[in-house]
Parts: sequence; structure tokens; C-alpha cells
Amino acid sequence: MTVFYVILAILLFGLLVGIHEGGHFMAAKACGVRVEEFALGMGPALWQKQKGETLYSLRAIPFGGYCAMAGEDEESDDPRAFTNQAPWKRIIILCAGAFMNFVLGLVIVLLLYTGAYAFRSAELVDFMDGCPYQSEEGLHIGDRFYKIDGHRIYQSGDVTDFLSQGDGVYDIVVLRDGKKVTLKDFSIVPLQYEGESRKMYGFYFGYDLATPAVTVQNAWYTTMEFGRWVWMGLRELVHGNVGVEDMSGPVGIVDLMAETGEQAESMSDALYSIFYLTAFIAVNLAIMNMLPIPALDGGRVFLLLVTWIFEAVTKKKLNPKYEGYVHAAGMILLLALMAFVMFNDILKIVTK
Repeated sequence: MTVFYVILAILLFGLLVGIHEGGHFMAAKACGVRVEEFALGMGPALWQKQKGETLYSLRAIPFGGYCAMAGEDEESDDPRAFTNQAPWKRIIILCAGAFMNFVLGLVIVLLLYTGAYAFRSAELVDFMDGCPYQSEEGLHIGDRFYKIDGHRIYQSGDVTDFLSQGDGVYDIVVLRDGKKVTLKDFSIVPLQYEGESRKMYGFYFGYDLATPAVTVQNAWYTTMEFGRWVWMGLRELVHGNVGVEDMSGPVGIVDLMAETGEQAESMSDALYSIFYLTAFIAVNLAIMNMLPIPALDGGRVFLLLVTWIFEAVTKKKLNPKYEGYVHAAGMILLLALMAFVMFNDILKIVTK
């Protein structure tokens, strides 16, 4: 069964890359840019077919892929070359891959949620006996948590998560009778309630029936939650709370997917968990790829804007080769990081 999950994980990872590159490809075609090759995978070609001006290929290494456009990092006399397009067209093409990854994550979550009967909401339906937070000036039955210290509350689990991260005093916004009500400097700490083995906040949350609109809404909320997890992880990385050794690349992701499937109690649970993880990784890739780092799409967009501003101010055209040098240097560093992460992933698999 492990082999099945590994193969499934590889195929799903290939899907993530294919959707990403497909976004670039479709945007390039829509903007009139000549695409020389659209490839899934890296390394030696297993299959190739020339159709029109584009070579379509399937390559041996299932991790990666590319959409090679004419004049991508160099000057070209071809009016359909990437560098000869208006800045707004180039930005659309560069952002299309990440956009498609985000959409893929949303669609997967929506499909997973189609069989749901109801969704846990952030609406208070009752309080535990003795809960001090129910009062005229405090929380009411029927309140729906909207924000805690500026953090949007999507699901009931967010309430506990953000309350547990604070110092006990919060600015809370709730929806009450269709209006936003702010509870400024509201004190909430977990308390010991009779019959409970651990301290709790004393809230009972309700459910929203899974109508089509509610299902779509919760799929959107979950996808936005994924994005927030990614940003929180990046913040932990910047603050030094996690290190580069905690990062995972394609090998680690495939291993995590396979392990997720193995730990599930049934095949249906395994597939649900694997596809849920795939949706999270899709959103993760969308955000990470748009970071302003050379060689990533976000870095290309950033340098494109810098170049556009420079040319607008100086009235001089900047040679695209200089941007190519920056991306080449970034690619070398990125490949070095990927090699380190891959080595670390393999070491974790061998030693676990």
C-alpha cells in the first residue's frame, strides 16, 4: 500500500507543477506571446510532440516543469517575445501560475466539502455553567466571532488558536444582530469548569447547514486559512523559531503524503487526508512562488516593476540581460537550497 501512496503523491505533485506551468502557458497564449516549449518534468525527454509553434514534452524527472517563452530573459526582434510585451501583460503571465495553484487548492477543498452535512461555525450557541464571559457588556449567545486582535476568524478552531497565543486581553469583534460589535481590551483566559479535565474558555459553538452557498463559503475560508498558515510559518522562519532544516522539498512532500495515507484508518480517510494536504501545498506553492526573490515569479514581477519605474524616470531602456543575470544568480542560490533541502529530506527518511 505504501507504493500506491508514493505513486499517488508523485502524481499529485506533478499535478501541482502542471497546473502552475499551465497557468503561465494559457496566460502567455492569451497575451499573444510565443511559447517555444511546454514541459512537464525535468531532465531527458520521454515524449515530445511539436504542435504549431510549441513543443510539448514529458520529461523523466517528475518534479518540476517549465513554460519556455521566446525572449524570456533577453532582447529579441520577435514582436511576440515576452520582453516585448507591455508590463501589465508580463505581470499577468508571471502571476498566472501562482493564481492557478491557489484556484486548484480552492477547488480541491470545495470537492472535499461537497459531501458535508454541516460545518462547525464560530457562532456562540451556549456557555458552560459559571462562564464569566457571558454578560451584558461581554459576549452574548448568538454572537459570531469575526476578529480577534485583527485576525479574521473563519472557523471555531480559530477562536481557540488566537486566544491561546495572546496574553489574556484582546480586542474582539463579533457579529451581533447583523452588526459588528467591538469588545475593547476584553479579558479571556481558560478556566477550570466542573466535570472537565482541563481548563477551557467555556464556549459552545454551533453549526451551519451545508447549503451550496455555505459549502462554497467554508471552502473559501479553509483556503484562506491555508494561506494564513503559510504566512505564519514564514514569520517563524524569519524570527528564527524554525530553521532551514525544518523545510521540505519534493522528496519530503511526497514522503509526507505517503505517510499521511499510511496512518489513516481507511482508504477513504487516506484519500481525503492526502487531497486535503495537496490543497494546502497548492496554496503554499502559490504564496511562496510570489515572494520577491530572484528566480521566483514574485522576484520577476518585483524586478519588472523596478525596471518599469527606472525606464519611466530615466527614459532609457534597460537591457533585459541584466535582469537575466540577477535571476541566474538567484537560481543558483535556489538550486543550492533545494539540494540541501532534498539531502535533508532523504536523510530524514533514511534515519526515521
